Amino acid sequence: MRKPQNHILVIFGASGDLTKRKLIPALADLYHQELLPENFAVLGLGRTELSDEQFRDKMSDGVKEFASKKEREHNDFLDQLYYYSFNTKEGSEYEGFRNRLEELDKEVGSEGNFIFYLATPPSMYPLVPKFLAEQGLNKSDSGFRRLIVEKPFGYDLESAQQLNCDLLKYFHEEQIYRIDHYLGKETVQNLLVTRFSNGIFEPLWNRNFIHHVEVTSSEDIGVGGRGGYYDDSGAMRDMVQNHLLLLTSLVAMEPPTLVNAESIRNEIVKVLQSLRPIPKDKVEDFVIRGQYTESKVRGEDVKGYRQEEGVDPKSRTETFVAMKFFIDNWRWAGVPFYIRTGKMLPTRVTEIVIHFQPTPHHLFSEDKEILRQQNQMVIRIQPDEGLLMKFGMKVPGAGFRVQDVNMDFHYSELGDTYLPSAYERLLLDCMLGDPTLYSRGDAVEAAWKFIDPILKAWKENPCIKVHGYPGGTWGPDVSDDLIEGNMTWRYPCKNLSDGLYCEL
Repeated sequence: MRKPQNHILVIFGASGDLTKRKLIPALADLYHQELLPENFAVLGLGRTELSDEQFRDKMSDGVKEFASKKEREHNDFLDQLYYYSFNTKEGSEYEGFRNRLEELDKEVGSEGNFIFYLATPPSMYPLVPKFLAEQGLNKSDSGFRRLIVEKPFGYDLESAQQLNCDLLKYFHEEQIYRIDHYLGKETVQNLLVTRFSNGIFEPLWNRNFIHHVEVTSSEDIGVGGRGGYYDDSGAMRDMVQNHLLLLTSLVAMEPPTLVNAESIRNEIVKVLQSLRPIPKDKVEDFVIRGQYTESKVRGEDVKGYRQEEGVDPKSRTETFVAMKFFIDNWRWAGVPFYIRTGKMLPTRVTEIVIHFQPTPHHLFSEDKEILRQQNQMVIRIQPDEGLLMKFGMKVPGAGFRVQDVNMDFHYSELGDTYLPSAYERLLLDCMLGDPTLYSRGDAVEAAWKFIDPILKAWKENPCIKVHGYPGGTWGPDVSDDLIEGNMTWRYPCKNLSDGLYCEL
């Protein structure tokens, strides 16, 4: 793999948790794979007063705990970390920062190439680009300048449009990298390869052969210490608007003309723009929201959401969302898509399930009134990453009794193959100038355009129920009513090929 050009990675909010737990460990892993440039440095920024050595000591703890390549010595890598303290909210203080950056650029030999990473609260997203532009640090005349923005990209459609407008005042779209760590997962990227490199799947990937699609992303923990943040956000904003609609787009997109950023991102946008709007007065028919209540999980008492620290005791914030929707285009017309996410569910899992059409006859069904389970293809994103096919086989003995069996592939079977972390992959892509796995501004706005009427309906109509569900269950029972007929959601285990018994 080619190495990136020499550059400095500047991290705003470097004294925070994201830098210690994710960014610096990912960079350490890239360093030990010899994927960082020859002349490279990290300049951490924050209001906390730290010397270079204090910053390195703090990041050393993060590397030891969270880096994948734990057996390596990290001293050489840590020597490339620097820190500068100033008030990032004050435009007048950016001249001192620019001087320190230019001084470090000469010292390191990074040729005027800078990546700015906003690991800050969203309120800083419009401010930092403005202050960088005032110092001329947005111009790519003497080297590349790139801006990485963490989610959330807005709070609703209006704020997302305003944020895009603010960013584009100072940086060009091709300089802006909106990071969604779900796209950095190897199994998410493998979805494109599974679809488009195998002649046995793509001919079936349409309304003629697929009955419905479901996407699940569940967590087995509550909000913990994030109650204050989460109560202002909720599952719809935290998971559905970005991660789950993005996964849906990769399932539903048309084959890109070329394997490059523009072609792939164009197809993702087309899917998001084809989502059939859910009218405000129909929201309750298509969207179920829930909130976990106190219960016992594995013999332990767990709090209800409203008992969590920082949460309003009368909160109506959803910790669970299940939704049915349609994609109005030639390939998917009439095929329902179901997405589900929640906190305090039985297990942590993210997967996509393709349910194929049942056979048009009941030849091998003992009960003519009940259809045998359709063929399924399960694409497991996490954990136990892999692919599972379910199909019918004859049970040995007299007669033609049919039983569903599994054919599976697990990434762990690749032996010594190293799976990079999401941030590792995404940071390297930005360094290489490849935005394929980053969200584009029009995709963000298209997703919000679909979600916004649902959020407004919840806000304007207090009669729309927030269903309680005991912690450790699969959410409100009424979510099963979204799926037509006698079918329900797939209830996955932490292990992909669950067999007869499921160890949660």
